[in-house]
Amino acid sequence: MALAVAAAATSSFRPRLVVAAASSSPDSTETHRRHWKAGEFPFPTTSDAPRRSARNSERPPRKPVAAGEDEDKGRRHWKAGEFPGTPENSGRRRRSPIKNVKKRLDARAEAKAWACTVTEALSDRIDAKNWQEALQVFEMLKEQPFYHPKEGTFMKLLLLLGRSGQPSRARHLFDEMLSQGCQPTPELYTALIAAYCRNGLLDDALRFLDDMKTSPLCQPDVYTYSTLIKACVDTSRFDMVDSMYKDMADRSIAPNTVTQNIVLSGYGRVGRLDDMEKVLSAMLDSTTSKPDVWTMNIILSLFGNRGEVELMEKWYEKFRGYGIEPETRTLNILIGAYGKKRMYDKMSTVMEYMRKLAFPWTTATFNNVIEAFAEAGDAKNIEHTFNQMRAEGMKPDTKTFCCLINGFSNAGLFHKVVGMVKLAERLDVPMNTSFHNAVLAACVKAEDLMEMERVFRHMKNIQCVPDATTYSILLEAYQKEGMTDKIYSLQQENPTLVLTDFVHV
Repeated sequence: MALAVAAAATSSFRPRLVVAAASSSPDSTETHRRHWKAGEFPFPTTSDAPRRSARNSERPPRKPVAAGEDEDKGRRHWKAGEFPGTPENSGRRRRSPIKNVKKRLDARAEAKAWACTVTEALSDRIDAKNWQEALQVFEMLKEQPFYHPKEGTFMKLLLLLGRSGQPSRARHLFDEMLSQGCQPTPELYTALIAAYCRNGLLDDALRFLDDMKTSPLCQPDVYTYSTLIKACVDTSRFDMVDSMYKDMADRSIAPNTVTQNIVLSGYGRVGRLDDMEKVLSAMLDSTTSKPDVWTMNIILSLFGNRGEVELMEKWYEKFRGYGIEPETRTLNILIGAYGKKRMYDKMSTVMEYMRKLAFPWTTATFNNVIEAFAEAGDAKNIEHTFNQMRAEGMKPDTKTFCCLINGFSNAGLFHKVVGMVKLAERLDVPMNTSFHNAVLAACVKAEDLMEMERVFRHMKNIQCVPDATTYSILLEAYQKEGMTDKIYSLQQENPTLVLTDFVHV
């Protein structure tokens, strides 16, 4: 052990002495043996100048210390942030730490805001879906000397007006486009037809289809027919769907997958399973309209909503056999179907499968789970699922709170219903008709008709339009209490939504 310590002592690091030229000064020996820190080494003498860099050799001599001034203070090397400030009476002018900072700040303060162009303003209004201001800016655009009618501008405006429920303005804009010399195209005609179809004006849309047929350069295509077929399906005019298919066949236009999915969904909504099977068989035999994941979701949703879990699972395996892989929405459909049948073990298995394959749990995933526990009135699991939803950063939506309100109402915890309504207000959740219907139903279960009427008045004050479900909830409550006068008032208020069979005068 002693030998090891001695060896370590002899082999320890010793800094080399800086050997300078011999000096006649008596302090030269002490200078040679001193180990200076970085930046503290004195300036070289004339004897060692050749061994140093030119930059160091040209460094100016140290400024002499004034009388009465501390010599150590002049040589001290301050650390970052330790240097003393300049006294107020020193008379020295402080320099800006960054060059031209004041000049840049002054220039920024005096700069005027950049005024966007008219075309940029129009694009912003369209993106914001503000059709009134978009039309005003478009009028300003037409007054500019560089204005030239473009198909793209009219297309965006037509789509905006159609989505905003302004079909007549869309027609006026289309006529204005023709008057300005802009030639119509199948895409522009289809946008105009879509504007009328979105607002239930199918007969007017069909007249535009006839105009397209008479125009050699604007013949309808598969997108035009898909738009019209969707309008027919939405209004349950399935006889028109067959005529559209025949018209497409006469023009050698093959329906695509989107077209078939629209019809498939429509038949499923009204329960025409035989027609659904025909459409699906045609898709399997076709080369232009092969089934996709949307087809898979439509079929699974149909059987899941009907509670036919075995058929849903059977079709799920069939679509997997066709090479169609599920997506997040597909697995959410399975979770919702299992939850309605209270098959919690299978519901948990699907959720674990999503985690394993890195499918994200979405708001719809948690909504399906909360809805399953809400129907069973399982308040404990409702709260646990909702807390986990918020812990994972999922933002609850209107359906989330509808399920929460229904669940706590079924569990008889009406104080939690009030808490959920207040929480929805704090989170700025849109309180639409479905939300108010859930609150009204909770009031009926709590047998609190005064609160029910107050919610109904609030609903009308904020211009939330009641639907058939709203009046059905109110009628059920009034009929249970024998309030025929209230039922009569509701019938007078909206005779189209209140059945006369409930009115007993």
